[in-house]
Amino acid sequence: MSKKELRPYFPLFALPTFIAFIIGFIVPLGLGMYLSFCKFTTVNDAVPVGLKNYSDMFKDPEFIHALWYTALFAIVSVVTINFFGFAIAMLLTKGIRGTNLFRTVFFMPNLIGGIVLGYIWQLIFNGILAHFDLTLTFSEVYGFWGLVILMNWQQIGYVMIIYIAGIQNVPPELIEAAKIDGATGRQILGHVILPMVMPSITICTFITLTNSFKLFDQNLALTNGLPGNRSELLSLNIYNTFYGRVGFEGVGQAKAVVFSLIVGVIAIIQLVLTHRKEVQQ
Repeated sequence: MSKKELRPYFPLFALPTFIAFIIGFIVPLGLGMYLSFCKFTTVNDAVPVGLKNYSDMFKDPEFIHALWYTALFAIVSVVTINFFGFAIAMLLTKGIRGTNLFRTVFFMPNLIGGIVLGYIWQLIFNGILAHFDLTLTFSEVYGFWGLVILMNWQQIGYVMIIYIAGIQNVPPELIEAAKIDGATGRQILGHVILPMVMPSITICTFITLTNSFKLFDQNLALTNGLPGNRSELLSLNIYNTFYGRVGFEGVGQAKAVVFSLIVGVIAIIQLVLTHRKEVQQ
């Protein structure tokens, strides 16, 4: 059958996916937003309280700390993961011996679950810090850099694969032409390679940015917010508010709504800005 003949049946084929989207995303999203304006312990006993949950949320110093802590963590993680991922990708596209083995080795940490990674790196960090009579939960600074190192180790290999694909799609004749014109290696990187791999940069920045904001498993396993919830990221703070504080379910839901909006807005802004770079090139 031709595309024209199949077109009338498109709604029929799209219906199951559309229904699943409504049930699995739209309904929970709408219910969650409604509950953020209620006091409740279960969905059935929800009582509207207006903006009280949001007011209590912004009065919570732990939430404000987790917000800035997460923002700083996201900035550092996005920059370091993409920098090292791109640098390794450049090295592995130089035709060195054993390239495929290196790609596999770098990618493997991404296959390990977050909880497992958290406990593995907790043992590693505490083993190192034990020589100085310290632990990972001694200070929020240790927890911060522990999470940054863990995220880099897990995700560098993933973005590396995307960057390799982008670099390999750069037409060799462009690089040769730049060399003939006398361009240096730095100029070729800045004016030829980087502009051509902007689609890969857009994808990798989006992935690392959203993953950094949504990080939960690794934070739970590595520090569990210690000391004194000072190393809590936003996801863990929302979880502890909703499940760890009696009567604060509505506040936890309000935090979840605000958190979703923050991540959504930041992700859209990032996509627009980096996509503009693609168009300009």
